[in-house]
Amino acid sequence: MGASCSRRLNALAEKRILLIVGGGIAAYKALELTRLLRKAAIAVRPILTQAGAEFVTALSVSALAEDKVYAELFSLTDEAEMGHIELSRSADLIVVAPATADLMAKAAGGLANDLASTTLLATDTPVLMAPAMNVRMWEHPATQRNLATLKADGVMFVGPDEGAMACGEFGPGRMAEPAAIFEAIQAALAGPASKPLAGKRAIVTAGPTVEPIDPVRVIANRSSGKQGYAIAAALEALGADVVLVSGPTALTAPAGVRRVSVETAHEMLMACEAALPADVAVCVAAVADWRPASVGETKLKKGAGGPPTLTLVENPDILATLSKDQRRPRLVVGFAAETHDVEVHARAKLQTKGCDWIVANDVSVAGTMGGDDNAVAIVTHAGIERWERMSKGEVARRLAARIAEELP
Repeated sequence: MGASCSRRLNALAEKRILLIVGGGIAAYKALELTRLLRKAAIAVRPILTQAGAEFVTALSVSALAEDKVYAELFSLTDEAEMGHIELSRSADLIVVAPATADLMAKAAGGLANDLASTTLLATDTPVLMAPAMNVRMWEHPATQRNLATLKADGVMFVGPDEGAMACGEFGPGRMAEPAAIFEAIQAALAGPASKPLAGKRAIVTAGPTVEPIDPVRVIANRSSGKQGYAIAAALEALGADVVLVSGPTALTAPAGVRRVSVETAHEMLMACEAALPADVAVCVAAVADWRPASVGETKLKKGAGGPPTLTLVENPDILATLSKDQRRPRLVVGFAAETHDVEVHARAKLQTKGCDWIVANDVSVAGTMGGDDNAVAIVTHAGIERWERMSKGEVARRLAARIAEELP
């Protein structure tokens, strides 16, 4: 792995990045990104927007980039030295980080009223955006329309991640970490090889299932769906055609991913079978093991006789069913959320389910269920690969890359 990474970095030396720094608190991450790029001998020419200059200084950006900072569209000096047309075509890749809602809207609408937007309109160079904005701004229909338009125009994206934001809110919209953006830049500069899953179909299950007791009450669990949604987005970013079979969540479907919404385990299994054939299935959903044998037609009322007795029956095993299906995906990956003896249970699950990998995670750690981070181990028939604790977005990207290596 080390030799491969070294060869890749050597191949990227002398590549040129035009970095547009938008206006948002995440602009500070652009400084670390610039440092990573320069460390890899990738040239960085920065454009700092007027709003971006409210968060980071031109002096800081210039010092790290080891190049002049461009900021004004109507600068006589800059236009004489390198006009915006030449600037827009002077690099191998244009990176927008942070890509604010405003910059995305301008690019999607073809507006050109400052140096950054004019450069994006004038370029024929590939563009990679790292969105960063408030969760409500990210989920707004206008931003989602702009995202779809930009993707259709060929713009690449990395992130956003989910988590706590500077504004105090929580959800998708936090800019991807500099290391993740750096990896996306490497993939983009690699050309067609950056879409190793192009032509492949992936099924991802996510979120909880809910099993009705009566018209009001259900049996469910604490799954937020964050890890599954992140994996669906990561697979789509590598070119896969992704079907996301999701139980009830508060999450927005990743751009480019087809979501099939379900509630019960039986509905989830039917949706997965309908999505076959597929090259890979990643079963992340926390499926209820049991359901009531019968569902009350009216709300069960409290009575003098005490609580009602629930008779439970076993739900279908989605992971095992997909592993044994005649149209079995070439790679079937299951998740095992455990509170103790994590790897022991994961090894047992690998054998009983008939799948290829189990991604084991210890949910006894406070904040894992519904949180932003995860520590997982990849359990295969060949052994165990343990990963350090990282964001769920980074887990998703690493797992997607691992899947791409497995599917030639």
